[in-house]
Amino acid sequence: MKKNELHPSPFEIGTFILIIITSILGAIIGLEIISSLGVTPNTSIIGALIAMVLARLPLNFFKKFKSIHRQNLVETSISSATFGAANSLFIPIGIPYVMGRTDLIIPTLIGATLAMYIDTFMLYRLFDSDLFPAQNSWAPGVATAESILAGDKGGKRAGLLGVGGIIGIIGSSIGIPMSAFGVAFIGNAFALGMFGLGLLINQYALPLFKVDISSMYIPHGIMVGAGVVALIQAGFLIFKNKSSSDSSTNSEYTRSPQATKKTLSIGYIGYLVVAIILALLGGLISKMSIGMLAAFLVYAAFAAIVHEIIVGIAAMHSGWFPAFAVALITLLLGILFGFPPVSLAILVGFTTATGPAFADMGYDLKTGYILRGNGKDKRFELDGRKQQYYAGLIAFTIAVVVVALSYHSFFGQKMFPPIDTVYVSSIKAGATAKIAEQLAIWAIPGAIIQFIGGPSKQLGIMLATGLLISTPNASWAVLVGLAIRFIVGKIWHEKATTPMTIMAAGFIAGDALYSFGTSTFNTIKK
Repeated sequence: MKKNELHPSPFEIGTFILIIITSILGAIIGLEIISSLGVTPNTSIIGALIAMVLARLPLNFFKKFKSIHRQNLVETSISSATFGAANSLFIPIGIPYVMGRTDLIIPTLIGATLAMYIDTFMLYRLFDSDLFPAQNSWAPGVATAESILAGDKGGKRAGLLGVGGIIGIIGSSIGIPMSAFGVAFIGNAFALGMFGLGLLINQYALPLFKVDISSMYIPHGIMVGAGVVALIQAGFLIFKNKSSSDSSTNSEYTRSPQATKKTLSIGYIGYLVVAIILALLGGLISKMSIGMLAAFLVYAAFAAIVHEIIVGIAAMHSGWFPAFAVALITLLLGILFGFPPVSLAILVGFTTATGPAFADMGYDLKTGYILRGNGKDKRFELDGRKQQYYAGLIAFTIAVVVVALSYHSFFGQKMFPPIDTVYVSSIKAGATAKIAEQLAIWAIPGAIIQFIGGPSKQLGIMLATGLLISTPNASWAVLVGLAIRFIVGKIWHEKATTPMTIMAAGFIAGDALYSFGTSTFNTIKK
C-alpha cells in the first residue's frame, strides 16, 4: 500500500458488474439452502476465489482484480447478499406465510428491509469501537483475509493455509466441525472455553443425565440474564471517561465512545420508526389498545437493538451466532407480555431481520481491516471500510429484489425456512407460568457469570451461545483446539502465533468450502 493511496470503489464499472453478478448468485444460494437445509452458508471465501480466478484470466479487463482490496469488495458483496436474502429477509416473511397470514408478507418484507439497512449501518458505525473492537477475533473474517493474502503472496503463508484447508475439508467430511476447531486458535481463550462448555452441556445433558435443557428453557434463561448484564456493561463502556471521549484521536479505536452512544441512539430511533411503520401496515392499531400499542413499539425497537448486540458479541468472539435462538427469546418475552398473535409474528420477523447482517458485516470488515494493514493507516482504513459498506448496500439491495421476485415461487412449492415453524408454534402455544419461572430462575446464574467475566470476555453470553447451538462434537472441537493452542504456545511461545492463526484460518476456510459444496450439491439434488 502506497502512502495516500485511494481504496478501490465498488462503483468502478468492472467491480460494480462483478458485485452485481456475485450478489445475485449469493442471494439465490442463500434462499435455496435456507429453505431446504435451514442453514446459511458462508460464501465470502467463494467470492474471494471468484475474484482470484478472474484476476488470472489473460485479459486486461480482469487484471484489476489482482488487487486484494477489490477481492475484499467482491467477497463482502456475495456474503452480504447471502445472509441478507436468507436470514434478514426470507426468514421474516416466512413467518406470516406459515401462520396463514399472507396479507402480512409484503408489510413484513418492507419492515425487514428497513431493519436490515439500519442493522448494517450500525455495524459500520460501531466496528472498531470499545463495544466491537477490530482487534477482536471475528474468526471467519480472519479466514477470508488469510485466504486472500495467501493467494496474493504465496510462499510459506499459502502452504500453511493450504495444509489447513485440506485438513479442514477432511475433518468436515468425517463429521468434525472444523470451523469450531479453527476458532479455538483465534478467539479469546476464556470466552471460547465457556462457549465449549456450553456446547458440551448441550450435547451430553440429555443422553447422559436425562435433562432436556431446551424444554426447561435453561439456555434461554441464561441468555436473558447474561444479556441484561451485557447491556449494562455496554452502557458503562459507552459512558466511562466521558471527558476524554469527545475526540476519537485520544482512543485506540477509530470510533469514540461518544460516536458509539450516538450510533446506538440513532439505531433505536430508526428501529422505533420501522416498528411504527410495521404497526400501521400490519393493522395493529385496530387490534391493540393505545397503551399496549405504545408498549409494543418500545419493546420491538428495544428487542431489535438488543438482538443485534447479543448476536454481534457472539459472532465477534466465537465466529458463530445464535440468531434464531435469541429471536426466539425476544418472542417468548413478547408472549409473556401478552401481545396478541399478529403483533408477535411482526415482532419476531422484525427482530430476526437484525443481527445476521450485523454479524456478517463484522466478519467482512475484519477481513478488510487485516488486508489494509490492521489499521496502521487510519485514513486508508476508514476509506476502505466505507467502500465495503457501499458494496454491502449494493448487495443488500440486490437481495431485496431477488427475494421480492422469487418468494412466490418458493412458497408455491411449500419451501420456507424450517425455523419459521418453531416461531409460529411458539406463538400458537402461548405463554405459561412455567416458562416465566424457568426464564427467571436461569437468568440469575447467567447474570452472575456475565458479571464475573466482564465486558471483555463475555462469559455469560458465550456460555448461553454454546447452550443454544446443537452441532454434534463442536464442543470437543473447541476444547481440543484450545488444549493444542495452550500446549503449542507453552512450547514455542509467540513464534507459534502467526503460523497457528494461518493454519486455523485454513481449517475454517476448508470447513466453509466443504459445507458450501455439500449443501449446494444436496440442494441441486433435491
